Amino acid sequence: MNIRKFELADAEAVSSVIIKTIRISNAKDYPSELMEELVKSQQPQNIIERASWTHFYVVEDDNIIIGCGSIGPFWGKEDESGLFTIFVLPEYQGKGVGRLIIETLEKDEYFLRAKRIEIPSSITACQFYRKFGYDYKNGVAELDDEHLYRLEKFREV
Repeated sequence: MNIRKFELADAEAVSSVIIKTIRISNAKDYPSELMEELVKSQQPQNIIERASWTHFYVVEDDNIIIGCGSIGPFWGKEDESGLFTIFVLPEYQGKGVGRLIIETLEKDEYFLRAKRIEIPSSITACQFYRKFGYDYKNGVAELDDEHLYRLEKFREV
């Protein structure tokens, strides 16, 4: 496995990874109509737009993209960052790909400059992120209006 920075030519493959993961993994925790709404916002042009303001990474296995993740400023703040778009193909889940993505994002300059890092987490990924020290924002373990948990981690800068 290899992790590297996203390139524009990756947009189609990244979109496919995300959509497949949403339809298989996330569909276990959410209604299908909600997942299909999410699919509409994960098209190649949406990925390119997100990559324009985040540091976006892809994981490859034999030159095939199998996962992705990004980190960027949280609402433009200098001392807060957010982890976004973390997806791993279902057939690669549980094999260390997600860990590789988190470890890479936590070495990125957006992470290193931040005092607080937030993750908008799906039901599906919540316990995975909690293993890395992310906890419920303000102690609120309830889904928000977007059907996500808000998780956060504080660090000394």
